[in-house]
Amino acid sequence: MVSQNDIIIIDESAVLPGRGAWVHPTRECMDAALRRRAFGRALRVPTILDTQTIEDYSPRNKG
Repeated sequence: MVSQNDIIIIDESAVLPGRGAWVHPTRECMDAALRRRAFGRALRVPTILDTQTIEDYSPRNKG
């Protein structure tokens, strides 16, 4: 995950510029990070981030 224009972008390939944050690709981990507001701290962003991208995201099953 990276922040661009105060929006969280899911960067599965880890190629986007900027500071990134890693979270397990499971709904439980993403929900916990959202509840704790961990993305702003991890990405060191002083503003409130738009998390709609993550809320709508359906993680792939990693076999």
